[in-house]
Amino acid sequence: MKPLLIALGLSLITLTARAELPTHEFQLDNGLDVLVREDHRAPVITVMVWFKAGSIDEAPYETGLAHVLEHMMFKGSKRLDAGEFSRTVARFGGSDNAFTSYDFTAYFQQYEASRLPLALELEAERLKSLKIDDESFRRELQVVMEERRQRTDDKPTALAWEKFQAVARPGTGYAHPIIGWRDQLAQLQPQQARDWYDRFYVPGNATLVIAGDVTPEQVRPLVEKFFADLPRGETPPRPETTLNPPPGERRMTLRLPVRVPALYMSYNVPSLTTADHQDDFYALTMLGGVLDGGTSARMESNLVRGQRLAAGLGAGYDGLQRGNGTFTITATPNPAVSLDQLEAAIKAEIEKIAEQPPSEAEMDRVRAGVLAEQIYQRDSVMGQAMELGTLSVLGLDWRLAGQFDDNLEAVTPEQVQQAARKWLVAERSAVAHVIPEGEE
Repeated sequence: MKPLLIALGLSLITLTARAELPTHEFQLDNGLDVLVREDHRAPVITVMVWFKAGSIDEAPYETGLAHVLEHMMFKGSKRLDAGEFSRTVARFGGSDNAFTSYDFTAYFQQYEASRLPLALELEAERLKSLKIDDESFRRELQVVMEERRQRTDDKPTALAWEKFQAVARPGTGYAHPIIGWRDQLAQLQPQQARDWYDRFYVPGNATLVIAGDVTPEQVRPLVEKFFADLPRGETPPRPETTLNPPPGERRMTLRLPVRVPALYMSYNVPSLTTADHQDDFYALTMLGGVLDGGTSARMESNLVRGQRLAAGLGAGYDGLQRGNGTFTITATPNPAVSLDQLEAAIKAEIEKIAEQPPSEAEMDRVRAGVLAEQIYQRDSVMGQAMELGTLSVLGLDWRLAGQFDDNLEAVTPEQVQQAARKWLVAERSAVAHVIPEGEE
């Protein structure tokens, strides 16, 4: 019998998730995809432009280019001087920013709802007439180089993770860092950024997401006014992504000036995009929660608080990617516990699930936690815009967001067991032991 609080909490979460907000989609003649999410709880809006261009699309000699161009999008256009885009947003009470990922690059503005025409006009302006002059590019490249130095080169733990990812995801665009390898980053030229902008920053390669206190009748005329005259563009097709065969077990030892040793473990697994059956995505999501989904999860209970082998431990599945996903475990051992001991204990926990499926109580706890996190994310218009945009540019149906709770509810303990048995295996694993310099 289900514990009353868990059953009640899960049912409330499910009811909330099914209270779908109206969502509309249309496409302009130039190929621009538009998604409109109505949420009239507050007079605010989020406007996002997503481009199907991230660091996985970079050639091996131009790593970091996608991120550098993201910076250049704020450095002026035909009608706006450098920095004027963000100053205009702030002048009218809004906020703006952008981010580059492996799979896409996205830009957003947030305002009071009456500023929708301004937001669209600004985005259309830099999409049609961005200026990338040589001197501005070189200055901004130095800013990015300094960003890399502060975030990675001067942080041994970040450097260790970067080196680990290079072997954890071999033969893919995910093996190099989004910010780029330092030596290649330093050699980027302005013309490469112009070529990237011309190739990828076109309506036929973009999705416009508008979420908040809006209606489709209000949005469509404005979108057509500001974007319809832009040419579609000719973006090279992206190769189809498929489930890769097991790359074989990989192991590495890193000696760096870190304060404490660390263990990294990663498994090459399918994503929602590459899985032969979408059940694998939901089973791996549940498996991540069983292993590390709060203080009651197995690894926290058994390895941190129980055997006291780990001072800290985290596990999770990243399955929303254009390519294959990863199931990753990171851990820091307690004093007098070796990395070999900790690794063996973690593998033993995985083996337990592979041999015996989790209980119904564990499944209920994980579902409640995962679904609650989904509901909290959707509570903001920014969270909703992020969800719609991510699914869209990954080539997935945005309606999957509304089906998430039902699909998770359908996962059985045996499917979680099978996921551990099938995917968390040596031939799909990469392991790194990070050791402080001077220690054995």
